[in-house]
Amino acid sequence: MNNHINQTSLKEEVQKIVLEEMDLSRDPSDEEIYKTIDRILVEKGKKRYVSLKEKRELRKEIFNSIRKLDVLQDLIDDPLITEIMVNGPNKIFVEKNGTIYPKDIKFSSEGKLENIIQQMVAGSNRIINEANPIVDARLRDGSRINIVLPPVAIDGAMVTIRKFPSNPITMEQLLKYESITEEAVEFLKELVIAGYNIFISGGTGSGKTTFLNVLSNFIPSNERIITIEDSAELQIRNIPNLVRMEVRKANTEGLNEISIRDLIKTALRQRPDRIIVGEIRDGAAFDMLQAFNTGHDGSLSTGHANSPKDMLSRLESLVLMGADIPLLSVQKQMASAIDIIVHLGRLRDRSRRVLEITEIIGFDKGDIKLNPIYRFVEKGESDGRVIGSLEKVNELLHIDKLIKAGLRGSSDR
Repeated sequence: MNNHINQTSLKEEVQKIVLEEMDLSRDPSDEEIYKTIDRILVEKGKKRYVSLKEKRELRKEIFNSIRKLDVLQDLIDDPLITEIMVNGPNKIFVEKNGTIYPKDIKFSSEGKLENIIQQMVAGSNRIINEANPIVDARLRDGSRINIVLPPVAIDGAMVTIRKFPSNPITMEQLLKYESITEEAVEFLKELVIAGYNIFISGGTGSGKTTFLNVLSNFIPSNERIITIEDSAELQIRNIPNLVRMEVRKANTEGLNEISIRDLIKTALRQRPDRIIVGEIRDGAAFDMLQAFNTGHDGSLSTGHANSPKDMLSRLESLVLMGADIPLLSVQKQMASAIDIIVHLGRLRDRSRRVLEITEIIGFDKGDIKLNPIYRFVEKGESDGRVIGSLEKVNELLHIDKLIKAGLRGSSDR
């Protein structure tokens, strides 16, 4: 315990001297910072014993505190950690292999945590302060961040970091994890190629963005794709003619905001073959439906919901937030715009599965009609893992796009 206190004291002492000696306003190189840290550690080592292992740890911790994300940096660098949760300066948790663990680390002060927060949001061209205490941003590696400051966060600043793998998950990996069946993969591949408009729904952490990335790999590489996101997360890599756009929040005067709605309108003028809209959570749902209904077949989007039916109800509410039009008109547009809903879920064993693939077949008597094609059927449990698979329950009814793409014969009607 005393050794830990001594090391913390030495770290703060060396860090203070480094900051005093270096002109950080001119953005010194990493090498310069390391050299200054090494020199001061050597000087301090003459007055008190510091083992080689402790020097290495101190060197990394001090550098991370000055240049990177302090105590969070090692967690960011750990490829096995998928989520980092900071509940104030003294409580840090991580998700690893689907399980949440507390970490025996903390920030030196609330002020240090708030400095790191400002560093994180500055890299995403975001602003966070007491007047604007909630923000979504991303790190340079693409990790998604949500931050809440006091007084909204009662026990200190809250930071949640959702990490994404440097190499996006492939459909082969999803098959290996038994998240989907080969038959369903081939079915979805044909739908993407043929230009069906697909909406991916699911709860928090169900893997919607990951699945959207995977589906995008089936898009023909000669098409022009435009992606629109609140905070850029998609990792589409097989499309040469790819345009990526991200919203811009309002400045401190509340001006110069560029919303998802603005970007969708702009995208329609940029000659896209398909438009991929990240998560829909507000009135931009109206503009997404317009984009889906204006000849951009094969467009994709995602949203939060507990079931496909639930997703349609939520979209109705979101569209009505963005446009003053009758509910009947909204429902007809939705039935016309969206061809397929893929619903994902996270089961009690923490595994992520495709739970349903359903077709929207039309609108009748005030109700959007669904035709479930595949449904997850649970068959038991073994060693804590849910046993089950995605089973076919009906045939696809609307096959016109498959016929046009040459993937079905007209006799298949």
